[in-house]
Amino acid sequence: MKTLTDAQIYSAAKALYDAEQQVIQTEAFTQTCPNMTMDDAYAIQSSWVELKKAAGDPLIGYKIGLTSKVMQRAMKIDMPDYGVLLQSMHFEDGSNIPVNRFTDPRIEVELAFVLKDRLFGEDLTIEDVLAATDYVTPALELISARSYRVHPKSGYTRTIFDTIADNAANAGIITGGQKVKPNEVDLRWCGALLKKNSEIEETGLAAAVLNHPANGVCWIAKRFAKHDVALEPGQILLAGSFTAPIRVGEGDHIHADFGKLGSIHCQFTEE
Repeated sequence: MKTLTDAQIYSAAKALYDAEQQVIQTEAFTQTCPNMTMDDAYAIQSSWVELKKAAGDPLIGYKIGLTSKVMQRAMKIDMPDYGVLLQSMHFEDGSNIPVNRFTDPRIEVELAFVLKDRLFGEDLTIEDVLAATDYVTPALELISARSYRVHPKSGYTRTIFDTIADNAANAGIITGGQKVKPNEVDLRWCGALLKKNSEIEETGLAAAVLNHPANGVCWIAKRFAKHDVALEPGQILLAGSFTAPIRVGEGDHIHADFGKLGSIHCQFTEE
């Protein structure tokens, strides 16, 4: 149930849009709108996406977040969230990524599902997701906080509703490594070593994503079906992180080793 007016929702979305364009952070909306709901948060996200699309940045897929129990407890929520992937967010393996485009940037390790068939329905199963998937490939998610995680003056910590409004903190996706058919490997046992500047910062297994990464895709397809929205062929679905996020800054080199699935390299530069 929404508590914000259409004007408030647009104003919040525009504040996030302007913050991204100016590479600054804005205040968390729950600080001034404490009664804001999850429906309000997704409405702000949707309005922000429409602003991005109107500026010539088309949708290419979706991301699922907060899929691990640890992160759900940390955010005081008992379900995942989702955000939207746009064309400008997609970086290839080996990219030089201009770190000064992002506020408080961090990197997480994920698997990306690329669809070959339409996914729609509230009764979907993992098997349906796997059958509709063209291939699965290693991915990194670049997250960025367009609203303050912790306000530098007041100390106010943003809530899950602020994070959802902020496109579930998503700002980029880096893909690389091997493309595998979804039944070629046991996706639960796909793991990664995440290195920053040659030092291992995080490790994890994809089973941390709701016991199977395809469950993340299944969750978002079911949620969208309630609104008569399908996941379409060619879309990229980030299934959820199986490592904690690590901070990145200018000059940092990132290497994610996915074993038999290959690796992803990128570095963060000034421009």
